[in-house]
Amino acid sequence: MDGEILIAPSILSADFGCLAEQVKQAAEGGADLIHVDVMDGHFVPNITIGPLVVEAVKRSTALPLDVHLMIDSPEKYLDHFIEAGASWLSFHAEATNHAHRLIQRIKEYPSVKAGVALNPATPVTYLQYILEDLDFVVVMSVNPGFGGQGFIPSSLNKIEVVRHMIDSQGLDVKIEVDGGISDKNANKVVLKGAEIIVAGSAVFGAKNIPKAVRGIRKAASI
Repeated sequence: MDGEILIAPSILSADFGCLAEQVKQAAEGGADLIHVDVMDGHFVPNITIGPLVVEAVKRSTALPLDVHLMIDSPEKYLDHFIEAGASWLSFHAEATNHAHRLIQRIKEYPSVKAGVALNPATPVTYLQYILEDLDFVVVMSVNPGFGGQGFIPSSLNKIEVVRHMIDSQGLDVKIEVDGGISDKNANKVVLKGAEIIVAGSAVFGAKNIPKAVRGIRKAASI
C-alpha cells in the first residue's frame, strides 16, 4: 500500500432528479471517483441504470467513473459501458465462467482499469489465477442489490486475506470495499488493507454532501 486512500461516492443513493448537482457536490468534497452501480434485475434483485446514464454522469464531472457491473453475462456489455465513459470497470466473479477473457477484453482499452468483484460468500481463492492481471479487486461488504445495508463484519478478514495475497506477490492491485461504509467504520477497512472506499447513503443521504465526503476521508486516515 502506498497510503493513498480514494473515496468513491456511489450514485446508487443519489437523488436522480438532481444527479448532476449531487455529483458536483461530491467532487467539491474531494471525491476521487464516482461509483456507478449497474444492476439488471437478474444477477441482483434490483434494476438501476444503463450506458445512457453513465454518459450523462460523464458529462457532468471530470472525475473518473468507477462502473460496477452487477449483471449476468457482463461480456455482452463491457464495450458499451467503456464507450459510455467508464474509467474503472469491474464485473462479478459469480457472473461469468470466463473471467480471464473479460479482463483481457477490458485491457484492450489502455486507459481503463480492470477489476473483479467478490460477493460476501465468494472465497478469495477465486483470485488465485487472475490476480496478477487485475488493477483492482472489489470486496463486497454487503450482499449486492440495494443501498443502505449494514456492513458485514467478516468482510474485514476477507480484506486482510486479499491484502496478503497482493503483497506476497508484489503486485500493484488496489482493494476497493463496497457496502455499508461510513465515517464510523472507514478506518477499520483501511487498517485491513483497503485503498478505495465506496460510500453511498453515507454521502448522498447526508444533508451536506461535501462535508460527508470530507468526513469519510478524515475517518479513513490512519
